[in-house]
Amino acid sequence: MHYDLVLAGGTVVEPSLGVHRCLDVGISDGKVVYLDEGIPSGSIGQLIALDGDLVTPGIIDLHTHVYWGGTPLGVPPDLVSEHHAVTTLVDAGSAGAGNIMGFKQYVAEPAYARVFAFLNIAFPGIIAAVYDPGSFVIVGENDGLRYDMVESAIDACRAFPELVRGVKVRASLEASGDQALEPVKLALEVARAVDRPLMVHINVPPPGRAEVLGLLCKGDILTHAFRGHPNAGVDRKGRVTPEMWEARERGVIMDLGHGGGSFSWDVTAQMLEQGFPPDVISSDIHLSCRFHPTWPGMPAFNMPNAMSKLLSLGMEIDEVIRAATVSPAAAIGQAGKLGTLEPGSVADVSVLRIEDGSFSFFDPFSGERKGTKRVVPRFAVVGGRLMAREGSASSSGEPDGSHGVRAW
Repeated sequence: MHYDLVLAGGTVVEPSLGVHRCLDVGISDGKVVYLDEGIPSGSIGQLIALDGDLVTPGIIDLHTHVYWGGTPLGVPPDLVSEHHAVTTLVDAGSAGAGNIMGFKQYVAEPAYARVFAFLNIAFPGIIAAVYDPGSFVIVGENDGLRYDMVESAIDACRAFPELVRGVKVRASLEASGDQALEPVKLALEVARAVDRPLMVHINVPPPGRAEVLGLLCKGDILTHAFRGHPNAGVDRKGRVTPEMWEARERGVIMDLGHGGGSFSWDVTAQMLEQGFPPDVISSDIHLSCRFHPTWPGMPAFNMPNAMSKLLSLGMEIDEVIRAATVSPAAAIGQAGKLGTLEPGSVADVSVLRIEDGSFSFFDPFSGERKGTKRVVPRFAVVGGRLMAREGSASSSGEPDGSHGVRAW
């Protein structure tokens, strides 16, 4: 048999199969065809020796903003996927019914990674604007409900069923003004009409987190679920609130949605201690995230950063990988298709290195924090195609220190 690509010597962490051990991965015609010990017999187009790096199903970032050039908050999908070893990007509401066609044609289709979308209930999508460094202007897309067009959103979801995997609404003061739950109710009407999940962003109220959770059902997603006060998932004594437990029991998905200001180290630690981890780890990467000190222009709040924080807070590596692969795949209706390395599945693979030490992280709520684990992305494979920063993987698997070949 001929193998287009073999990843040899890595530690495979595959939560959907319950695997955590050294295995080799053989890829042919865009599919995983070999997952076992020992390099498979047959001709091999390219062999990459990994020397113990982690090999996981392709990482899925459930909450991104990658409408680059189409909305003020968008970042380039190719740079995000290449730098972070992410194989699937789900844009969370950058586009609405009025510009989803542009997102499809100019962002999703040309991108190296797989790109899906949650359609914003607001016709123009997210219109918050960053005009220049240090100057931040917010225009709330749901304020006054003038842009929240239910029928147009339903039509857009039905027109692009493969691309649009859910509906998004930002329910918070900066996005909705004093409209409270009204945008959520309109977005729910769309989601139920097209049988897709609803993702709700929360920030400074109104509305309150408890009010939002009361409307959500199994498969719906609360993003920014591990933010600090106000609208935190814990009370002022640090106890996970009853409505959070009740929503989880109903099957509401709790998404990290880190972003530039939606993750609290202390709140997340309190929730983990009480047995309430995130179902999904996502970055909410956008142009206003704090910038990376090494990669010019690249936001530092990203999937490796978020995964590192959860590892440093004591979440087990298998569960971190599950929350970045298996769980988001299920959330977008792709369970068994994505987020797995089972032979016969699509060959989406992420290769990571976990480093131990003392590392500085930034908590948007309380400043610099020290962690003990760092996730270093090596490269990714999408549909059997090696998606690496130029020179980042060779036949020996050694990185060359390159930080990418594309500029913003």
